[in-house]
Amino acid sequence: MPRPLDERQSLEAELTEIPAQITSYRDELENGRPTKARREQFEWFIRERERRLAGVRERLKAITKAARLGG
Repeated sequence: MPRPLDERQSLEAELTEIPAQITSYRDELENGRPTKARREQFEWFIRERERRLAGVRERLKAITKAARLGG
């Protein structure tokens, strides 16, 4: 059984997944024909993913800084 990822590894995985999710939502908006409600939902998804991406970057920065300081 594989061992669970630590926080840093989980955040790094998210860091690679989130941009692809944002791109997928944007592609759907640009190339699809979403209804007004669906368009609003995609726009909300994009904003939420962008906020999460910023949070992941900040958390990774904090973890890296703590590791450099020894703790």
